[in-house]
Amino acid sequence: MNRVYAAAAALLVGLSFWAGWEWRDRSADLAQSRQATKQAQAETKAVETARSAEHQQADTLATIGETHEQARAAAPAVADAVVADLRAGNLRLRDGWASCETQRLSDASTAARERDAAAERRAEFAGAVVRAGRDADDQLAACQAVIRAYVAQ
Repeated sequence: MNRVYAAAAALLVGLSFWAGWEWRDRSADLAQSRQATKQAQAETKAVETARSAEHQQADTLATIGETHEQARAAAPAVADAVVADLRAGNLRLRDGWASCETQRLSDASTAARERDAAAERRAEFAGAVVRAGRDADDQLAACQAVIRAYVAQ
């Protein structure tokens, strides 16, 4: 009878040891699973935040691009308006511009036709200068807006 009790006690001790080992192993797996879940959730949140910032930046840059393209489309109209105003006499150039052609215009041997052509070219050149300046200003403004957008984020 003592042997039966001893065998039963040994079996009980073995089963208890096995159950404790399994419980500890499953608890460790559960803790590891929870940690992995938290890490995956944190990564998902970080990716969503990065995507949100990326989309916002893309929208900002698209708006800057649209504004720049509208300004580029309007640039010829501004240059044409300057030329038209110069021809109509509504706009006058500074003396610095006028002096470039003054000697040719005041030359007694220059025909009236050549003087008119020179004045016409002068108005066209002024329009080209205004357009180049306007294009440069628009491009600079767009570049500065892009830099401000990058710095703001």
